[in-house]
Amino acid sequence: MKLRVKWVVIGLVAALLVAGAVRTLSSRQAQKAALQAQQTAQKTRVPVVLNPDDLVQAASLELSQGLAISGPLRAVNSAMVKARIAGELQGLTVREGDFVKAGQIIARIDPTESQARVRQAQQQAESAKAQVNLAQRSFDNNNSLVSQGFISKTALESSATTLAGAQANFQAAQAAVDVATKSQGDTVLRAPIAGQVAQRLAQPGERLSIDARIIEIVDLSALELEAPLNAADAMAVKVGQTAQLRIEGAADTTSARVVRINPSAAAGSRAVLAYLALAPTANLRQGLFAQGTLVTGQTTALALALNAVRTDKPQPYVQLVVTNQVAHQPVTLGQRGEFQGQAMVEIAGVSPGAVVIRGAVGALREGTPVTLAAGAK
Repeated sequence: MKLRVKWVVIGLVAALLVAGAVRTLSSRQAQKAALQAQQTAQKTRVPVVLNPDDLVQAASLELSQGLAISGPLRAVNSAMVKARIAGELQGLTVREGDFVKAGQIIARIDPTESQARVRQAQQQAESAKAQVNLAQRSFDNNNSLVSQGFISKTALESSATTLAGAQANFQAAQAAVDVATKSQGDTVLRAPIAGQVAQRLAQPGERLSIDARIIEIVDLSALELEAPLNAADAMAVKVGQTAQLRIEGAADTTSARVVRINPSAAAGSRAVLAYLALAPTANLRQGLFAQGTLVTGQTTALALALNAVRTDKPQPYVQLVVTNQVAHQPVTLGQRGEFQGQAMVEIAGVSPGAVVIRGAVGALREGTPVTLAAGAK
């Protein structure tokens, strides 16, 4: 009886071992079948459909070589109206954005003190004039007495000295009148140029000191870009070169031309300022930021759009369409430039006429089938 139970147990263990082996073998076969199916799916890739706009041919182009520039816009003509004398500000009515004409009265400084100084100076001048008359009569009398021998020449010389001193005092008094009159004229504040008020820095009723700022006037009819350049780039910039600028807030680009180059480098940054005059354009404002490319030369070379070159590998490459498949071609990059407003780069490693996939398509796996839409070459 015990022997029979033993054989039953051995049989059950053997059966369990056989079942486990069968399950393991079946699992391995299933995994192998799944792997083969995956490899087959990878080999059978879905074709990518490309439109004509997705492709570009490598070609020899005339590129514009240039420098990236940026900076604020400045009015060529601007003026800060300041108080020339101390006093209370009166009659200031213009505000930011108002137009003013050259010579227009925009405000006044209280003239009470200036008028009093003018009267004081005039009275001092009249007193000095009276002293001159008195000294002149004394000199004339002494001159007659000398000719008659009643007084010595020394007395006449003393009288002449007194007369000269009186005349000098009168001339000084006259100069004081002129100064006081000038100060009275400075109580009237006029616009030195025609333009618009950019800043109003004082209010009527304020007591202003000499050289206190009142308003700033800018002439927006002539604007220029103030672009800092490093020392190396400044050597390639010359008066007369042109640039295309993109100004914040403006939809269209604006042309500009180099009109001046600062002969000195800025202290600290060592930057050289170049000034570019902008073509007359409406709605531009002083202080807006502009950036663009300054054309410094022309070159002809095999080139592609900069965004068609991919850099997600150790070496730059482009995606070509070769026999209806995607091919990755390593390239060597040269100088950058522009063609019809698009950023381009010189390229070596592809043949002229090669069909390149534009960067907007994105990264494609090498060997992916390509189907060209109607109209693509």
